[in-house]
Amino acid sequence: MPKAVYVEKTVEAPEGVTMDLKGMKVTVNGPRGTLTRDFNGEPVQLELSKNIMKFSVAFPRRREQAMLGTITAHVRNMITGVTQGYTYKLTIVYSHFPITVDIKDKDVIIKNLYGQRDPRKAKIFGDNVNVKVDGDELIITGINKEHVGQTAANIQEICKLRGKFHKDPRRFMDGIWLSAQYVGID
Repeated sequence: MPKAVYVEKTVEAPEGVTMDLKGMKVTVNGPRGTLTRDFNGEPVQLELSKNIMKFSVAFPRRREQAMLGTITAHVRNMITGVTQGYTYKLTIVYSHFPITVDIKDKDVIIKNLYGQRDPRKAKIFGDNVNVKVDGDELIITGINKEHVGQTAANIQEICKLRGKFHKDPRRFMDGIWLSAQYVGID
């Protein structure tokens, strides 16, 4: 049973950022680029007046109220992305066999992991994601938080040993691990 009659949240765009609303499709333009997201099928009403976006739900149940907060957070992350961007740093860790990392097209190629001959490939997710190797660090930058995070997760996940190659992760720590994540692109 709904406890509130009407719930509303607002997000204000800072100076230099413009928001556009067509139906349920939100577009955010800023100094670093443009992000678009479609919230079609969600039980939330969207309104845009000047540079303030209102999200509202009438007679919300728990799911609708949770979705209201989720959509608000997505739009805030879009605004942060087009103004400042996101950076994830991953550390390349090895004890005996030196790991080499190359970037080709939309793939990160990891060679010599645990001395294995076959290279492993991790996909770079999204169009606005940049990956570069700096010594023993892998730096992932972009304006879309989800794409940057998914790329980091793909790289970390591909380094896990499974099946008959499984080793105790407390003893064998070779791989590429997330070491820092922050807002802003250096």
